[in-house]
Amino acid sequence: MINKGRIVSAVALATLGLGVTACDDGEDSAAAQESPAASAPAPSAPSSESPSTGTGDDDAPAGDVAAPGTKVKIGDRAVLPFTYGTDKKGTIAVTVTAIEKGAEADMAAFGDKAKGMTPYYIRMKVENVGGTDLSYSSLKLRGKLADGGPTGVILVGDLPDKCDSASAPRDFTTKGASYETCSLSATKTDPIAAASFEEGDAYRDSPVLWAG
Repeated sequence: MINKGRIVSAVALATLGLGVTACDDGEDSAAAQESPAASAPAPSAPSSESPSTGTGDDDAPAGDVAAPGTKVKIGDRAVLPFTYGTDKKGTIAVTVTAIEKGAEADMAAFGDKAKGMTPYYIRMKVENVGGTDLSYSSLKLRGKLADGGPTGVILVGDLPDKCDSASAPRDFTTKGASYETCSLSATKTDPIAAASFEEGDAYRDSPVLWAG
């Protein structure tokens, strides 16, 4: 549930709810409210190396999971701990395949508050590495500026035919299962050049970051 006091504009389109907020203090506080992830273990020392993949056990070994602060190239795969709601927990691998710049006109559905904003579409592939039941879960990555800073814009919703945010399918319960989805982000200032994974306490302050 998003705090109505932080929503500057909201537009209801059929069954899709859209909202946009421009804020000066970045995305971290809102991300904590919106994220479905529960607390992760305390962070280990950040690493600049790209992570390896899982080994085939029900949960990938800790050594195979990307440490908080890991930098990953767009097109590369990062193995991550993932919790959704209160009863779904496992290990996923995320590959950011592209960060595409959209047109300002694409933001019309968000109303007048979105004028001057440029959308970016973070396209990704999500794999079930641990083989646990993660059906119907969803994952959102956040757009970041080239220096890793926040965009100052928070969006709720997606843009059909431009950037559809898909949930995991019903059969996302076995090792190797995968699906593709898109996270929508936007900026009024510098271009979005990176995408971050901020699920859970360990990654909220030191996210895994994909950049070109």
